[in-house]
Amino acid sequence: MTVIDLSGSWQLASADGEHRAMMPIPGDVHTALKSAGIIPAPYFGRNEDAVQWVAHTDWVIERRFVLDDPDGSWYLDITYLDTVAIVFVNDVPVLSADNCFRRYRPDVSSALRPGENTIRIHFHSNIAAGADRQAHQPFYIPYSTANCPIPNGNMLRKPQCHFGWDWNIALAPLGLYGAIALRKLDTARIEQVVTTQRHHNDGVELYVALTLYAGEPGILPVHFSFNGERVRLDCGIDAGTTTIHHVFEIKNPRLWWPAGSGEQALYELVVEIPAETVVRQIGLRRVELLTDPDNAGSRFAFRINGREIFCRGANWIPADALFSLTSPEKTGDLLRSAVDANMNMIRVWGGGFYEQDWFYDLCDRLGLMIWQDFQFACNLYPSAPDFLENVEAEVDYQARRLVSHPSIVLWCGDNELVGALNWFKESLENRDRYLVSYDRLNRVIEQALKTAAPEAIWWPSSPASGYLDYGDAWHADGSGDMHYWSVWHENKPFSDYRSVRPRFCSEFGFQSYTSLPVIETYAAQKDMNIASPVMEHHQKNAGGNERIAGTMFRNFRFPKDFANFVYLSQVQQGLAIKTAVDYWRSLKPHCMGTLYWQLNDTWPVASWSSLDYGGSWKVLHYMARRFFQPVAVAAIPSEDGKNIRISLVNDTPEDVTVTINLSLLTLNGERSPLQSIEAVCTPDAAVTALTLPVSDIPEGLILAWSFTVSNGMGEEGHHVLGTYKALELEPSGLKFSVSPAGDGAFDLLVQARGLALFVLIESGTAGRYSDNAFDLAAGESRRITFTPAAPVGAAPQFRIYDLYSCQAAG
Repeated sequence: MTVIDLSGSWQLASADGEHRAMMPIPGDVHTALKSAGIIPAPYFGRNEDAVQWVAHTDWVIERRFVLDDPDGSWYLDITYLDTVAIVFVNDVPVLSADNCFRRYRPDVSSALRPGENTIRIHFHSNIAAGADRQAHQPFYIPYSTANCPIPNGNMLRKPQCHFGWDWNIALAPLGLYGAIALRKLDTARIEQVVTTQRHHNDGVELYVALTLYAGEPGILPVHFSFNGERVRLDCGIDAGTTTIHHVFEIKNPRLWWPAGSGEQALYELVVEIPAETVVRQIGLRRVELLTDPDNAGSRFAFRINGREIFCRGANWIPADALFSLTSPEKTGDLLRSAVDANMNMIRVWGGGFYEQDWFYDLCDRLGLMIWQDFQFACNLYPSAPDFLENVEAEVDYQARRLVSHPSIVLWCGDNELVGALNWFKESLENRDRYLVSYDRLNRVIEQALKTAAPEAIWWPSSPASGYLDYGDAWHADGSGDMHYWSVWHENKPFSDYRSVRPRFCSEFGFQSYTSLPVIETYAAQKDMNIASPVMEHHQKNAGGNERIAGTMFRNFRFPKDFANFVYLSQVQQGLAIKTAVDYWRSLKPHCMGTLYWQLNDTWPVASWSSLDYGGSWKVLHYMARRFFQPVAVAAIPSEDGKNIRISLVNDTPEDVTVTINLSLLTLNGERSPLQSIEAVCTPDAAVTALTLPVSDIPEGLILAWSFTVSNGMGEEGHHVLGTYKALELEPSGLKFSVSPAGDGAFDLLVQARGLALFVLIESGTAGRYSDNAFDLAAGESRRITFTPAAPVGAAPQFRIYDLYSCQAAG
């Protein structure tokens, strides 16, 4: 197949010709304009307001290419075209596109000429396109104005968070984020390679379905290669599409397991025709979603290769608000951080992208199970025939593209669309109309998935109590998955997490500020105040700053300055999520999954993320590495407050013996032993290792523990009766020294003279700490290794925080 790659440098211009720049493809318009000095950096200060005109403008990109011989059948191959765009070749319109999530392959043979050719793409303003489509609906389709300050994004098949969200900048960007190439059709081309598996006692059968497209009938040699076996088939093909099947038998297969549960064994499947080769990464595994009834309602649990797996993880949103600022390297760092924090699942949330192939390849290799939402979130959507036809084509393409990935274990119809029926005046006044409209859309998605991938596991919506259940699943903890937001959105105490018993909590979260080094990238020194206009601009959830502050004042003493306010916001975020996870894991197997909101940020902003924009770990992420450890110990207060249950959870497939050492900490940091026990936990279970009367903990003392596990794991933690602000903490006397550690890393020796809680080391130099957000008693020390993200010369400057030092003087 003759191929001309059309990526690279294109000319960008506004439709009126007033603004011109060079634009790399793949890329987005905003970043190209910023690079050319036409707009300021959108993420800095309040520049978001200054760049709104970009999304109201039509834009044109253009480039030239040379084709010596245009004879034959030629087509363009385009992915991730965002969004309403017309493609011209030599001024001939060859494609009218309106879905960022589809692959377009228009025939362009008649538009080509020998020698130099011109290709031009005219992007219609997403804002204008949305308004035009809303005006042509048979009835008004509401969208979430709280999330989307730019209107009518629900009319377009593009990432919904592009129109703003309660964590995202509102830019309504446009561009081309995937591939664009001119290809010659030589006999046939590969449309899709889809695999399914049959597992039995003697091994695994891998079924390969190869779909070809040809302009006319013919005979085509096809090679299939897998696990050392190579097969040639000489296939008769029809004009249009032809599907060819082949089955491989694998004896003694190596199975693919989620991270922490076994090997991520992967095989290579190669499919070849004379002009094209497709390579697929195949993991052999069985997946089941258990929804059988029980005394509480019905289960929601994943079984992988016959073993139930507790899902520990977080929600994934796009890696950046602007495509050009992302890269496989940056995204890979975020995903590796998830695994490094003992996560085994991420949920690709429904307001972003179906991610690119390499994203899922990496999740396969890392053992990150994926809950894959179809891309509909928090709005109502059209159900007119043209919209549904577009969605059907989108689902067919995406399902066939992705279904062979072992990491994808669930396909979910949408995010919170059932709940959204209760958000709008129109749907409250005429629920039947909008419910029927939703059902039409949901059924099209389901049927298209089942046609493309009959064995894919389908879940209708998130949250949902079950199939064809349109009730309130937000607080329903007897069946299905739930989103539990009462602690954040309803301003309830952290202990409220222990008022529900989820079967699987796929969303819950608490905000913090992004770390000070990140804030310094978008705010000047004069803006370093929580109530400054710039800081408020980088808080997209209405009332978010007040909620952070209000919660802080209920639990902690007032921090002494801005930097410590930021630090303390992250500590309380970590405590909130830890409270939920500790309790819900202790309910295993009633609860079989906790995915907090959210893993990452799209730009520098106050949010629910555990990773800063840029990938550095916030306090929550260091805490998550502890509370998501496969074997974990936690202190769970009883409902009446009279006892503390020491919970022991084992997510491994082996028995573990755990030695737990309980101690008491005085407020000047003296540690005294309280009790030591040895407990056994069977595989994939949660037990109560000990119930401790609160009366055993004298007033003003803190319960602490450390534990060691027979498999080599171990950790430590503490539990405070009442609030941290009630503690009369004494000076911690923290000090640290820095020395080279080899390979460009640095060792920090941290020492405490008194009690130091939530010790956090921070630097303006990006990098990873071997540990952070830890506790020290009087006389204790810890050696921490800091590995810079990029080589540095001299040792970075470090700042250290702890709970006592962050407090304002009396």
